Amino acid sequence: MTDIVTLLAINFAALIAAILVLWGVAVAIRDVSFIDAFWAFGMVLLALASAAQVGIEGVHAAAILALTALWGLRLSIHLFVRWRAHGEDPRYTRIMARTMERRGWSWAQTALLTVFLTQAPLLFLTCLPAQIGIWASAVNSKPAEGLIGLIRMGGAFPPPSLGVIGWAGVAAALVGIAFESIGDAQLDAFRKNPANKGKVLDTGLWRYTRHPNYFGDTLTWWGIWLVAADIGLWAAVASVIGPIFLTFTLTRWSGKALLEKGLHKTRPGYADYVQRTSGFVPWPPKTRG
Repeated sequence: MTDIVTLLAINFAALIAAILVLWGVAVAIRDVSFIDAFWAFGMVLLALASAAQVGIEGVHAAAILALTALWGLRLSIHLFVRWRAHGEDPRYTRIMARTMERRGWSWAQTALLTVFLTQAPLLFLTCLPAQIGIWASAVNSKPAEGLIGLIRMGGAFPPPSLGVIGWAGVAAALVGIAFESIGDAQLDAFRKNPANKGKVLDTGLWRYTRHPNYFGDTLTWWGIWLVAADIGLWAAVASVIGPIFLTFTLTRWSGKALLEKGLHKTRPGYADYVQRTSGFVPWPPKTRG
């Protein structure tokens, strides 16, 4: 059976090839912002590539692949439709212009180095729970390689069926997918009403968190990680960097922080919304005394 290093190397090479093709498309249309739709779809591709190499062996692999596909396909379609409807994302426009001015790079070079080749390793890293989890499930399902599997799993045989941790992961991922889906639907409905132009959405899930979509993303991938962790200690330790990195990205780096910086400038009531609404984890809004 394919060892984990070979599997990850093949997956990464395939991802880079796909990224370079997309970069070529971006250069042709002078727009990089469709990469957001590929972010989710790329993780589905990595999970499928892992399954193609080792098979969908065991209930853990089936659960991980199903959850990744459900999350990734829903989100990628949603983001692609949004991109087609609204065009280039202003955040990417600012990033590209700022980098080109500072570095003196061409548009194509800036797109490649700042957006596409940056996205690939981050996408790959976030998806480690799915890739490693599918491989680890296959190791456990191969009797002839049981001793190797025992060593690689950190000294404990992975359970043949989902345990408590695994079921908790499935539940967390499904809640995360539902939370993000509902939040996206509420935001789309809000934006389609011309009367809401310039206003802040503070009803529905957006009443309890300023970023239900980011929270749903994070909960989903911690759930997928729990399913991988249910296989054994090795899988848990080797893949935990994925949800940790995603949480950091969405709360401290390019997600929440970057988005809110722009909203403070374009939404007059946003500062007040920030004061009363949780920044990430859903929580009842603060009431003024």
